[in-house]
Amino acid sequence: KSVLLKVIIGLLEPDEGEVSLWGRRISELDDGELNKVRRKMGMVFQSGALFDSMTVFENLAFPLVEHGFDDEEALREVVKKRLEWVSLPGVEDKYPSELSGGMRKRVALARTLAADPELILYDEPTTGLDPLNSRKISSMIHEIDKRVKSTSIVVTHDLDCARKVAGRWCYLSGGKILADGAPDELFESSHEEVRSFLRGVAPSTENQGRDSRDVPGKTTSRGVE
Repeated sequence: KSVLLKVIIGLLEPDEGEVSLWGRRISELDDGELNKVRRKMGMVFQSGALFDSMTVFENLAFPLVEHGFDDEEALREVVKKRLEWVSLPGVEDKYPSELSGGMRKRVALARTLAADPELILYDEPTTGLDPLNSRKISSMIHEIDKRVKSTSIVVTHDLDCARKVAGRWCYLSGGKILADGAPDELFESSHEEVRSFLRGVAPSTENQGRDSRDVPGKTTSRGVE
């Protein structure tokens, strides 16, 4: 699923199929055209991907400066507002190492929002967070989505997050979309793997003889997968 996001943003080329954004096929763009398309997109990486040697301000300012933003006063105002959006006012001078995991996730989100992207890609935004911070991040994504009116694609295994942030779900397994629609539709999907994953139970007859590690929601000696 993370690979899919990297294909969308043009970091990887697909083995099959194609990705079209704003009427352009990503695979047909040269480097200059691809960079123009990427300026309309933002990605929140699973790890946050903050620069450890930079302050929070420098992390948020970096993509703007790279895109030619050179008004220092306006730059500071943009950084200030985006940090307020994620409930982190006044942390501009701190380094990532001085922040908690949840705060780093929010700084990464603020950095993505700084460039006002039309399309935001989220790679497992709640991974590694405790339940409280997971709910905070999910709520922020939901509120920000309404505020900036952008399109968001969220890759997640966290059903609570999915319920909070998305009105349309796609269930991806083995490189294929097995179901696509409103959450209620997926819970009643004709595909047993989809229903079983969402309801937290192991599929029955169609998965007999299958390695239990491949069955979503089934407990194995390695834990719940």
